[in-house]
Amino acid sequence: MLAVVEIAGFQYEVEPNTVLKTQLLPKAPGEVVEFDKVLLVEKDGEVQFGNPYVNAKVVASVVAHGKDRKVIVFKKKRRKNYRRFKGHRQNYTLLEIKEISLS
Repeated sequence: MLAVVEIAGFQYEVEPNTVLKTQLLPKAPGEVVEFDKVLLVEKDGEVQFGNPYVNAKVVASVVAHGKDRKVIVFKKKRRKNYRRFKGHRQNYTLLEIKEISLS
């Protein structure tokens, strides 16, 4: 079974028993989260498209939170001795997809 679900404004293709890296969610590790914004569900070769959503839900549990590797932003103006470094580390949440259920 396969589903396309909208989580925090992004669309992810998910399957049961897989780990997914998403934007930071305000949930504690070990908590169970349900997503009902399911755009597509595929089961046994049969595909259901939503308009905009399918009547289904995806159940996941929060595994951990973390930070991605640092991204360096470098700005420069030539011949003016102007250089700026800025670093950014994006927070993320790891989700383990438990089940996809059609209603």
